[in-house]
Amino acid sequence: MNDKTTAYYEDGGDRMVIYNSNAANRNAITPELYDVITKALQFAAESDRIKSVLIVGEGSFFCAGGDLNRIRNRRFQPLEERKILIESLHDIIRRIKACPKPVIAAVEGGAAGAGVSLAYACDFVVASREAKFTVSYVKVGLTPDGGITHKLLKMLPRPLVNELCMLAEPVSAERLYQLAALNSLSEPGEAFADASAIADRLAKSPTTAIARIKALLNVAENATIDEQMGLERDHMAAAVAEDAAIEGITAFFEKRKPDFTKLSEK
Repeated sequence: MNDKTTAYYEDGGDRMVIYNSNAANRNAITPELYDVITKALQFAAESDRIKSVLIVGEGSFFCAGGDLNRIRNRRFQPLEERKILIESLHDIIRRIKACPKPVIAAVEGGAAGAGVSLAYACDFVVASREAKFTVSYVKVGLTPDGGITHKLLKMLPRPLVNELCMLAEPVSAERLYQLAALNSLSEPGEAFADASAIADRLAKSPTTAIARIKALLNVAENATIDEQMGLERDHMAAAVAEDAAIEGITAFFEKRKPDFTKLSEK
Protein backbone atom coordinates (compact mmCIF):
# COMPACT_ATOMS: atom_id res chain seq x y z
CA MET A 1 0.00 0.00 0.00
CA ASN A 2 1.41 3.42 -0.93
CA ASP A 3 0.73 6.83 0.57
CA LYS A 4 -1.70 7.69 -2.21
CA THR A 5 -4.02 4.78 -1.50
CA THR A 6 -7.45 6.13 -0.57
CA ALA A 7 -9.04 2.79 0.28
CA TYR A 8 -8.06 -0.80 0.91
CA TYR A 9 -9.36 -3.93 2.60
CA GLU A 10 -7.84 -6.56 4.83
CA ASP A 11 -8.82 -10.17 5.43
CA GLY A 12 -9.23 -10.43 9.18
CA GLY A 13 -9.84 -14.17 9.38
CA ASP A 14 -13.57 -14.39 10.08
CA ARG A 15 -14.21 -10.79 8.95
CA MET A 16 -13.34 -8.38 6.16
CA VAL A 17 -12.29 -4.85 7.12
CA ILE A 18 -12.67 -2.05 4.58
CA TYR A 19 -10.61 1.06 5.29
CA ASN A 20 -11.51 4.45 3.85
CA SER A 21 -8.00 5.92 4.05
CA ASN A 22 -8.46 9.36 2.49
CA ALA A 23 -7.88 11.05 5.85
CA ALA A 24 -6.36 14.21 4.33
CA ASN A 25 -9.81 14.92 2.85
CA ARG A 26 -11.77 13.69 5.88
CA ASN A 27 -12.20 10.38 4.07
CA ALA A 28 -14.21 11.87 1.21
CA ILE A 29 -15.49 9.21 -1.15
CA THR A 30 -13.24 8.31 -4.10
CA PRO A 31 -13.69 5.98 -7.08
CA GLU A 32 -11.08 3.78 -5.43
CA LEU A 33 -13.34 3.33 -2.41
CA TYR A 34 -16.15 2.13 -4.69
CA ASP A 35 -13.79 -0.39 -6.27
CA VAL A 36 -12.50 -1.62 -2.91
CA ILE A 37 -16.00 -2.03 -1.45
CA THR A 38 -17.15 -3.94 -4.55
CA LYS A 39 -14.21 -6.35 -4.41
CA ALA A 40 -14.36 -6.84 -0.65
CA LEU A 41 -18.10 -7.52 -0.60
CA GLN A 42 -17.79 -10.00 -3.45
CA PHE A 43 -14.99 -11.83 -1.64
CA ALA A 44 -17.00 -11.87 1.60
CA ALA A 45 -20.15 -13.10 -0.13
CA GLU A 46 -18.31 -16.00 -1.74
CA SER A 47 -16.33 -17.05 1.34
CA ASP A 48 -17.70 -19.50 3.88
CA ARG A 49 -15.05 -18.24 6.32
CA ILE A 50 -15.96 -14.53 6.36
CA LYS A 51 -18.83 -13.86 8.78
CA SER A 52 -19.05 -10.06 8.62
CA VAL A 53 -17.67 -6.92 6.97
CA LEU A 54 -16.55 -3.78 8.81
CA ILE A 55 -16.23 -0.32 7.24
CA VAL A 56 -14.04 2.20 9.03
CA GLY A 57 -12.57 5.60 8.22
CA GLU A 58 -8.91 6.04 9.07
CA GLY A 59 -8.11 8.96 11.32
CA SER A 60 -10.68 10.99 13.23
CA PHE A 61 -13.61 11.08 10.78
CA PHE A 62 -15.68 8.33 9.18
CA CYS A 63 -16.56 9.89 5.82
CA ALA A 64 -17.16 13.44 4.55
CA GLY A 65 -19.19 12.27 1.55
CA GLY A 66 -18.57 13.30 -2.04
CA ASP A 67 -15.43 15.12 -3.14
CA LEU A 68 -16.65 18.63 -3.99
CA ASN A 69 -13.76 19.20 -6.40
CA ARG A 70 -14.96 16.24 -8.46
CA ILE A 71 -18.61 17.27 -8.12
CA ARG A 72 -17.87 20.84 -9.22
CA ASN A 73 -16.40 19.60 -12.49
CA ARG A 74 -19.52 17.59 -13.31
CA ARG A 75 -21.37 20.73 -14.39
CA PHE A 76 -19.58 20.43 -17.74
CA GLN A 77 -20.83 16.90 -18.32
CA PRO A 78 -24.09 15.93 -20.03
CA LEU A 79 -26.99 15.19 -17.68
CA GLU A 80 -26.99 11.46 -18.44
CA GLU A 81 -23.30 11.19 -17.57
CA ARG A 82 -23.95 12.92 -14.27
CA LYS A 83 -26.69 10.40 -13.52
CA ILE A 84 -24.32 7.53 -14.24
CA LEU A 85 -21.78 8.90 -11.75
CA ILE A 86 -24.44 9.16 -9.05
CA GLU A 87 -25.45 5.57 -9.81
CA SER A 88 -21.89 4.56 -8.84
CA LEU A 89 -22.76 5.52 -5.27
CA HIS A 90 -26.18 3.91 -5.49
CA ASP A 91 -24.64 0.69 -6.75
CA ILE A 92 -22.44 0.54 -3.65
CA ILE A 93 -25.46 1.09 -1.40
CA ARG A 94 -27.26 -1.76 -3.18
CA ARG A 95 -24.21 -4.03 -2.89
CA ILE A 96 -23.99 -3.47 0.86
CA LYS A 97 -27.69 -4.27 1.19
CA ALA A 98 -27.43 -7.36 -1.00
CA CYS A 99 -24.31 -8.80 0.66
CA PRO A 100 -25.37 -11.93 2.56
CA LYS A 101 -22.89 -11.11 5.32
CA PRO A 102 -23.75 -8.37 7.86
CA VAL A 103 -21.93 -5.08 7.29
CA ILE A 104 -20.92 -2.92 10.27
CA ALA A 105 -20.00 0.78 10.17
CA ALA A 106 -17.58 2.09 12.82
CA VAL A 107 -18.05 5.87 12.96
CA GLU A 108 -15.51 8.10 14.69
CA GLY A 109 -15.80 11.88 14.51
CA GLY A 110 -18.83 11.87 12.30
CA ALA A 111 -20.28 11.41 8.85
CA ALA A 112 -21.48 14.00 6.34
CA GLY A 113 -23.36 13.93 3.04
CA ALA A 114 -22.97 10.59 1.30
CA GLY A 115 -20.94 9.44 4.29
CA VAL A 116 -24.23 9.29 6.19
CA SER A 117 -25.71 7.26 3.33
CA LEU A 118 -22.73 4.90 3.47
CA ALA A 119 -23.00 4.40 7.23
CA TYR A 120 -26.74 3.79 7.16
CA ALA A 121 -26.54 1.35 4.27
CA CYS A 122 -24.86 -0.95 6.79
CA ASP A 123 -26.70 -3.44 8.98
CA PHE A 124 -25.11 -2.16 12.19
CA VAL A 125 -23.91 1.36 12.97
CA VAL A 126 -21.55 1.94 15.89
CA ALA A 127 -20.57 5.55 16.63
CA SER A 128 -18.45 7.48 19.06
CA ARG A 129 -20.57 9.52 21.46
CA GLU A 130 -18.77 12.63 20.14
CA ALA A 131 -19.66 11.88 16.51
CA LYS A 132 -22.08 14.05 14.55
CA PHE A 133 -24.12 13.13 11.48
CA THR A 134 -24.78 15.91 8.97
CA VAL A 135 -26.86 15.62 5.79
CA SER A 136 -24.96 18.60 4.46
CA TYR A 137 -26.00 18.78 0.79
CA VAL A 138 -28.12 21.93 1.04
CA LYS A 139 -25.13 23.90 2.32
CA VAL A 140 -23.61 23.69 -1.16
CA GLY A 141 -26.86 23.86 -3.12
CA LEU A 142 -27.22 20.11 -3.65
CA THR A 143 -29.79 17.46 -2.76
CA PRO A 144 -29.31 14.15 -0.93
CA ASP A 145 -28.50 10.88 -2.68
CA GLY A 146 -27.47 7.38 -1.68
CA GLY A 147 -30.99 6.56 -0.50
CA ILE A 148 -30.57 8.57 2.68
CA THR A 149 -33.95 10.35 2.51
CA HIS A 150 -35.65 6.94 2.36
CA LYS A 151 -33.58 5.55 5.23
CA LEU A 152 -33.98 8.57 7.50
CA LEU A 153 -37.76 8.63 7.16
CA LYS A 154 -37.89 4.95 8.10
CA MET A 155 -35.90 5.61 11.29
CA LEU A 156 -36.62 9.14 12.49
CA PRO A 157 -39.57 11.54 12.98
CA ARG A 158 -40.31 13.78 9.98
CA PRO A 159 -39.56 17.05 11.85
CA LEU A 160 -36.04 15.84 12.63
CA VAL A 161 -35.51 14.66 9.05
CA ASN A 162 -36.59 18.12 7.84
CA GLU A 163 -33.93 19.67 10.08
CA LEU A 164 -31.30 17.25 8.87
CA CYS A 165 -32.01 17.64 5.16
CA MET A 166 -33.32 21.18 4.75
CA LEU A 167 -31.33 22.99 7.44
CA ALA A 168 -28.33 20.65 7.41
CA GLU A 169 -28.48 20.63 11.20
CA PRO A 170 -25.95 18.16 12.62
CA VAL A 171 -27.41 15.55 14.93
CA SER A 172 -25.29 14.02 17.65
CA ALA A 173 -24.62 10.31 17.96
CA GLU A 174 -26.04 10.48 21.47
CA ARG A 175 -29.37 11.79 20.17
CA LEU A 176 -29.48 9.16 17.43
CA TYR A 177 -28.75 6.46 19.99
CA GLN A 178 -31.60 7.73 22.17
CA LEU A 179 -33.85 7.44 19.10
CA ALA A 180 -32.67 3.84 18.53
CA ALA A 181 -30.99 4.89 15.27
CA LEU A 182 -27.60 3.51 16.34
CA ASN A 183 -26.70 0.04 17.56
CA SER A 184 -23.99 1.12 19.96
CA LEU A 185 -22.56 4.31 21.43
CA SER A 186 -18.82 4.18 22.01
CA GLU A 187 -16.30 6.18 23.92
CA PRO A 188 -14.11 8.33 21.62
CA GLY A 189 -11.60 6.15 19.80
CA GLU A 190 -13.47 2.94 20.63
CA ALA A 191 -15.97 2.68 17.76
CA PHE A 192 -13.88 0.16 15.82
CA ALA A 193 -13.31 -1.97 18.93
CA ASP A 194 -17.03 -2.00 19.69
CA ALA A 195 -17.86 -2.78 16.04
CA SER A 196 -15.36 -5.64 16.25
CA ALA A 197 -17.19 -6.93 19.33
CA ILE A 198 -20.35 -7.20 17.22
CA ALA A 199 -18.30 -9.01 14.57
CA ASP A 200 -17.10 -11.44 17.27
CA ARG A 201 -20.70 -12.27 18.13
CA LEU A 202 -21.62 -12.72 14.47
CA ALA A 203 -18.64 -15.04 14.00
CA LYS A 204 -20.28 -17.46 16.42
CA SER A 205 -23.61 -17.35 14.59
CA PRO A 206 -24.76 -19.63 11.74
CA THR A 207 -23.89 -18.01 8.40
CA THR A 208 -26.90 -19.31 6.51
CA ALA A 209 -29.39 -18.23 9.16
CA ILE A 210 -27.89 -14.72 9.32
CA ALA A 211 -28.03 -14.44 5.51
CA ARG A 212 -31.68 -15.53 5.49
CA ILE A 213 -32.57 -13.04 8.24
CA LYS A 214 -30.87 -10.19 6.39
CA ALA A 215 -32.71 -11.10 3.19
CA LEU A 216 -36.04 -11.08 5.05
CA LEU A 217 -35.37 -7.76 6.75
CA ASN A 218 -34.30 -6.13 3.48
CA VAL A 219 -37.74 -6.60 1.96
CA ALA A 220 -39.98 -6.57 5.04
CA GLU A 221 -40.72 -2.85 5.21
CA ASN A 222 -42.05 -2.73 1.65
CA ALA A 223 -43.85 -6.09 1.58
CA THR A 224 -47.43 -6.86 2.54
CA ILE A 225 -47.93 -9.12 5.53
CA ASP A 226 -48.95 -11.98 3.26
CA GLU A 227 -45.91 -11.49 1.02
CA GLN A 228 -43.61 -11.42 4.03
CA MET A 229 -45.15 -14.49 5.62
CA GLY A 230 -44.73 -16.32 2.32
CA LEU A 231 -41.01 -15.47 2.33
CA GLU A 232 -40.70 -16.40 6.00
CA ARG A 233 -42.36 -19.75 5.24
CA ASP A 234 -39.92 -20.48 2.43
CA HIS A 235 -36.82 -19.54 4.46
CA MET A 236 -37.99 -21.41 7.55
CA ALA A 237 -38.84 -24.55 5.60
CA ALA A 238 -35.38 -24.54 3.97
CA ALA A 239 -33.57 -23.75 7.24
CA VAL A 240 -35.07 -26.68 9.15
CA ALA A 241 -33.09 -29.20 7.10
CA GLU A 242 -29.78 -27.31 7.21
CA ASP A 243 -26.79 -28.16 9.39
CA ALA A 244 -27.16 -25.00 11.48
CA ALA A 245 -30.65 -25.98 12.64
CA ILE A 246 -29.58 -29.54 13.32
CA GLU A 247 -26.69 -28.33 15.48
CA GLY A 248 -28.76 -25.66 17.23
CA ILE A 249 -31.68 -27.92 18.09
CA THR A 250 -29.40 -30.78 19.14
CA ALA A 251 -27.47 -28.44 21.42
CA PHE A 252 -30.73 -27.22 22.97
CA PHE A 253 -31.78 -30.74 23.95
CA GLU A 254 -28.25 -31.62 25.10
CA LYS A 255 -28.27 -28.47 27.28
CA ARG A 256 -25.08 -27.05 25.77
CA LYS A 257 -24.17 -24.04 23.68
CA PRO A 258 -24.31 -24.72 19.93
CA ASP A 259 -21.04 -24.61 18.05
CA PHE A 260 -21.86 -23.16 14.64
CA THR A 261 -18.18 -22.48 13.89
CA LYS A 262 -17.58 -26.13 13.10
CA LEU A 263 -20.09 -26.06 10.26
CA SER A 264 -19.04 -25.64 6.65
CA GLU A 265 -21.61 -23.20 5.29
CA LYS A 266 -21.96 -21.31 2.02
